[in-house]
Amino acid sequence: MSVSLEWKKVKRTGFLPAFFGGGTLAAIVPIINMAVRPERYLNQQGSPVQILLDANWQMMAMLNVLLIVAGTCLLYHTEYADNAMQKLKSLPVRESSVFLGKAVLTILMSFFVLVIEAVAVAFCTFHWFGIEKGFFSELCRCFGYSLLLMLPCVILSLLISEACKNMWVSLGIGVVCVFTATMLPTTNFVLSLFPFAMPFQVFAGADVAKSMHYIYGAIAELAVCSLAQLLFVKVRRGFE
Repeated sequence: MSVSLEWKKVKRTGFLPAFFGGGTLAAIVPIINMAVRPERYLNQQGSPVQILLDANWQMMAMLNVLLIVAGTCLLYHTEYADNAMQKLKSLPVRESSVFLGKAVLTILMSFFVLVIEAVAVAFCTFHWFGIEKGFFSELCRCFGYSLLLMLPCVILSLLISEACKNMWVSLGIGVVCVFTATMLPTTNFVLSLFPFAMPFQVFAGADVAKSMHYIYGAIAELAVCSLAQLLFVKVRRGFE
């Protein structure tokens, strides 16, 4: 029920066009890159998915994370505008259920964005490399892995947006976190567990054991962020 309600709320905002436009922009990145300089990638060793993601995923991931930050800020801006959140507290609705509805909606839209990007990678593979056996299973594994690593970023962005009544404050914090993530050394495993840095990881061609460590880290961060949200709601109620 909360997800359908959140869907109705965002239909009158720029949330849906933002995800569609942002996903399309990220999907265009590998197409343009291959169209401009195909000779640079056609002679490389590895599967087409690995070559394309190694060349383009950093830019695509940054666009995805920025999209999540902007989307989550917009979701809670609709609640704080005109004191809608204060009115919501007078209803028999738990704030955690509202948070969960927004999280599910953002995850669904993130999945939609990744589908658009996967289609773009499939197109590049078909047009320049040729699709071979096992391509689609590898593509699904790579983008499923990317979706999982995006979940802590989604939850933490929503938590920041819930904590800040001013959308520009939460947006500023999110943008700083994104650019901090881009400056963290990728060779340091601990620093790369930063929720805003995890979506930059690529599954194709990566060590399986290291990828599993990132999966475990993502699950642990999801649990920590969810617990932090519950504690935040209780603490904020104590000061109101």
